[in-house]
Formats: sequence, structure tokens, C-alpha cells
Amino acid sequence: MQRAARKVELQARLDVLTTTDMALIVSPGQNEIEQMHRLGLEIEPHRRRMHESQPGLDEKFKDPADPLRLVFVCAMWLTGFDAPSCSTVYIDKPMRNHTLMQTIARANRVFPGKHSGVIVDYANVFAALEQALAIYGAGAGGVTPVKDKAQLVTDLRAAAAVTAFCAEYGVDLPALEALPPGSLARLNAVENAIDALIAPETRRRDFFTHAALVDALHRAVKPDPAALECADRVASLAALTAILHARGSPNPPDISAIMGQITGLLDASITGHAIRDAGLPPLDLTQLNFAALAERFQASRHKHTELEALKAAIRARLEQMIRLNPTRADFAAKFEQLIASYNAGSRTIEQLFEELLQLSQSLDAEQERHVREHLTEEDLVIFDILTRPAPPLTAAERAEVKKVARELLARLQDLLVLNWRQKAAARSALRLAIEDLLDTGLPPAYTPTLFEQKCTALFEHLFERYPEWSERIYARAA
Repeated sequence: MQRAARKVELQARLDVLTTTDMALIVSPGQNEIEQMHRLGLEIEPHRRRMHESQPGLDEKFKDPADPLRLVFVCAMWLTGFDAPSCSTVYIDKPMRNHTLMQTIARANRVFPGKHSGVIVDYANVFAALEQALAIYGAGAGGVTPVKDKAQLVTDLRAAAAVTAFCAEYGVDLPALEALPPGSLARLNAVENAIDALIAPETRRRDFFTHAALVDALHRAVKPDPAALECADRVASLAALTAILHARGSPNPPDISAIMGQITGLLDASITGHAIRDAGLPPLDLTQLNFAALAERFQASRHKHTELEALKAAIRARLEQMIRLNPTRADFAAKFEQLIASYNAGSRTIEQLFEELLQLSQSLDAEQERHVREHLTEEDLVIFDILTRPAPPLTAAERAEVKKVARELLARLQDLLVLNWRQKAAARSALRLAIEDLLDTGLPPAYTPTLFEQKCTALFEHLFERYPEWSERIYARAA
């Protein structure tokens, strides 16, 4: 296994080397062409590239996806140049004081997935660094921000030992990693680990924090050979992280690319996870047999995983429904209240699952309400804004409010001119049209105060969801 993993690691490093682009970045000098000729060098092609590259070399170097990964600089890019993704600086000439601090800072910018910068010192500037820190200040608490890379290796070994955290929830990482690759026993162990770590959300987030730290430290330590000894653990954590993310999605993504990268760390022993890495099939709540789902849940050995799949599906559906109709926010509040009570221990997992099923059924009824009200989904939003809240209305008065909703929607196409939100006259015309329709159409039960509230609420709704008539969210949702 170690030999195969080493081969994969070396191949990945070779791929980076063979695809890496390099560039020379130097400040211009007088008679530089002649001077370089005397040294047997040609500066003109490099100078041309510095001036003519599209996009510019600075932008290419800042882009982590660009193959320009290595630049040789002289008197440029040392101050005032910010490339957060830059992780390594090689120093081959003496530096001191401000220039040295600025140079080191090139590799010390914060960037996603980057734990620390690396300084490779060919000029023995470390002594000068201590003097520079004395002048310009050390880190917080007087601690030097520069450490030997051996400290990273120590930190990685400590962070990779997350067995205590996982064992607290019944997940034995060493035992899982020791199971034969692709075996049923390994797949079952992975399923059990996912079910143990996926809920509650605080536990899942804590696991993600541990795994992210291990991954960042591992990448910071590479290509040091010490990184290889933790490769199995890094790959296991990455695999569990990818599966947990997929299980928490209402529409699990294709994570085959992620699993392929993990395979590069751990060799074929991770490939067996691909059978189930996408998690449960995405739940279509509009097509569920709720009785059958409840029975499946009772018989399931992985209740936390089943619960998370249902939560993810309901959360995604709520987001879509509220995006179309903001008056449905009460459903989201009910959902969050149920989750909070479960996290606080006020409900068992079986009780929560049952109540989430009931909530999902109520969402079905809500999504079909516009049919019962004899309105379009778009009409219903305006009707709901006008009636939530509203004074007690008779059936005839409700019909009058529905008429107002239809008439306003019919007039919008003429009122929402191009870039209407940026035009004061267009905004005023819309506001006046709303006030006119509501003044003449709403039942007398609406007080002047409530009338003003409804006018404002409707204008805000239109401003937020109707950038143009053809670009309204209801046109895209249709």
C-alpha cells in the first residue's frame, strides 16, 4: 500500500512540474540588452512577455488555476504586490530590515486552504530577520511569526490524531482504515461512521474543522517526506468529509472528481467508497409516500443519515418556496424551531422525523394553495401580502382583494420599464399605481394605517423580485 501510495504521490508531483509555467520579472535598466548580450543572455523575449502578456503576468500569477506558478523576480513584486495564493518564497540574495519583511510577507497572505507560507533561505537571512523583527515588531505576544518547518510536521502529527474525537462518537478510524479495501465490512464501517458524525450539526461542523486543519497542515508540509506517513489518515478524513457534504445536500453532487483526488492519496483502498459516496438518492418531497418513508426510517440502522436527508430536502424546498413568496417565512421558523428543540434534547430522533414528515405534508398543501384560491402562484404572492395580516374578511371581500392582486399584476408589464429601479420617475409611477389600485379596490375594513403598510410592503416586494418584467423570479421559475 505504501509503495503504491508513494507512486501516486510522485506522479502527482511530476504532473505539477511538467505543467508549470515560469516567467522572469525584472525592472528595466539602461543598456540592458547589450549588458545581457555580454553575459550570453537574451532579455528581449522576457521583456516582451512582461509588456504584452494577456492577461498580465501579475494576474496570471495571482490565479491559482493558471499554470504560471514560478516567477524569478528582481527589484519588482517585492513591495506593493499582493498574491494571496503564493505559498513559497525562495531567497537567494542578502536582505534586511523593511525589504526582508516585505519579501517574507509575500508568502504570508491568508488564502483558502493555505495554512502557512514557506520561506526557503539560500542566503542565510535568518539572522537579519531577527533584527528586522526587533525593528518592525514580532507577532502577537512577542512571538516570532517565523518557525522551522519541523514544527509543521509536529503539528500535523498531532492534528492527524483525531481518533479521540471520532472514538467519542463510536468511530474507530484506525480500525476502518485497516479493513480490506472495497470489502463489505469497510463499506459498512463507512456507513456507520457517517451516521455517527452527520448529526447533530454541531458535531458535523466540529468534524469538518478537524478534517480541514489536517488537510491544510498536510498540504503545507508537502513535499516533505513526513507528509506521506499521514497520507492514509488525511485521505480517510477527506473521504468522510466529502460523503458528509454529499449526504447533507438535497441533490447530492457528483463527487467522483473529489474521490479521485482522495484516491491519489490513499491508493485503491478508497475506491470502494465510490459505490455509496453520493449518499441516499435525492428526496423529491412532492412524490414521497410518507407512510412508507416512516416505516423505512423505523427499520433503518442509520437513522441520523435518513434524518439529514429529509432535513436537507425540506430546507431546500423551503428556500425555494420563500424565495417565491416571502409570507411563507413562518414555515421556515417552524422548521428551525423543530431542529433547535431536537438539538436541545427536547425531542427524540423519532419524534423529530415524524414532525418533519408532517411539516413536509403541510408544504405540499401550501404549494397547491394557489389552485384552491383560483390564482396563479404570482397572483397568490400579492394576495398573501395584502391578507397576511388583514382584518376579518367575508368571502366577497376576499374576492375583492383577489381582484386587486390580478389587476396589479396585469399593469406591471407597462410600469416596469427598462432599469425602472434606477429611475425616480418610474419608481414614483409604480408607487402611485399601487396606492391607486389599493385605494379603489381594497374593502373598507382596511384602516388607513394598514393601507399604508400594504402599499409599502407591495412596493418592496416588487422592487426586490422584479428587476425587469422578463427577469422576475416567477418567469425563471415557470
